[in-house]
Amino acid sequence: MGKITTSIITIGDELLIGQTIDTNSAWMAQALNALGIWVHRRVAIGDVREDILTTLAKEAEVSDIVLITGGLGPTADDITKPTLCEYFQTKLVQHEETLQRVLHLFESRGLPILERNLEQAMVPESCTVIINERGTAPGMWFEKDGKIYVSMPGVPHEMKGIMENYVLPQLATRLKTPAVIHHTLITSGLGESFVAERLVDFEAKLPPHIRLAYLPSYSLLKLRLTAFGADKVATAAELSIYFHEMKDLLPDIAVTDQDISIGEVLGKLLKEEGKTIGTAESCTGGQISTWITAIPGSSSYYKGSAIVYANEMKMKLLGVKAETLRAHGAVSEATVLEMLAGALDLLETDYAIAVSGIMGPDGGTPEKPVGTVWIAVGSREKMTTIKHHLRYDRDRNIQMTAVYAMNELRKLILA
Repeated sequence: MGKITTSIITIGDELLIGQTIDTNSAWMAQALNALGIWVHRRVAIGDVREDILTTLAKEAEVSDIVLITGGLGPTADDITKPTLCEYFQTKLVQHEETLQRVLHLFESRGLPILERNLEQAMVPESCTVIINERGTAPGMWFEKDGKIYVSMPGVPHEMKGIMENYVLPQLATRLKTPAVIHHTLITSGLGESFVAERLVDFEAKLPPHIRLAYLPSYSLLKLRLTAFGADKVATAAELSIYFHEMKDLLPDIAVTDQDISIGEVLGKLLKEEGKTIGTAESCTGGQISTWITAIPGSSSYYKGSAIVYANEMKMKLLGVKAETLRAHGAVSEATVLEMLAGALDLLETDYAIAVSGIMGPDGGTPEKPVGTVWIAVGSREKMTTIKHHLRYDRDRNIQMTAVYAMNELRKLILA
């Protein structure tokens, strides 16, 4: 049983200079993996004819499928279509259905139609045109020397529509793919190398078709077991046995056995308990509440937040005492405990989270260096605090504080 492999090529100078973040490749890889198609390589290149031609040929040598996004817009720097014509030795022709869609779209919006907009309906003659229900630039399906190539717009919403409505169903129908099954355990509280030490014997006995990957992210560590097999049911059953064995080896640091965010983990727990939450955030500036409300249905357990960056707001909104701030400072156990109590009263929730810290790059002192964070979580009946000394840049310190705080509340609820 051989793997079906894919290369993903993203085209655009904006990707190379960091102006645009490539989210397309990650989404495509997940969707392909669900079909049992393995992503062999992801390549980003600029809007350069020679680079596109060379990369197409190179990736076709190592992959069964080549997926391409970007370079299909109406401007002069969008050169993917003419370059595809050169690669497939064909010419551009007008696609009538796409032309009518473009005309209708502009006319329905009362917009003038430029010649460059009409050029969106020009496609390589040898391709199968994939209608773009979400935009003007169509997708294009090619086949050459037993390999499949698909070119799609770089706009994520449009690419996803073409993938979901046409490409993925076509691949599922035409290809006999092996099973590729993933199970993920998320842990917190122990570094990657220490977890690996615990799992030495477990890893040594894994069969060749099951792999363990360590994926650290901020203060969380994902342990992903991946199994390959001919039969999906049998492969999943075998992987489940190994996964539960691994999970049983790490009971003290396991956060969840699902590949979900810490916001969703906490949200599921609050829903199960029928409890509500609010936050009092200083140094995180709303990051915790952002992650909580990113989960659909969070309104059933999240009531609100007090973003109290300045000391006067800590006093005015949460009732933090002036003498507490004078004696201990904003970044202190005493202050976050008063912030927590104030948030519980102000927001009238069952649980709350309070954080205060120095995220950097400035603001630290010898007594409280950059990265010092105090966290308080709890309810009216039970509160706990913890201090962290973070050592990263401002953005990562904020992210890690949010994860630590949400996980601390998770542990308190389960205790």
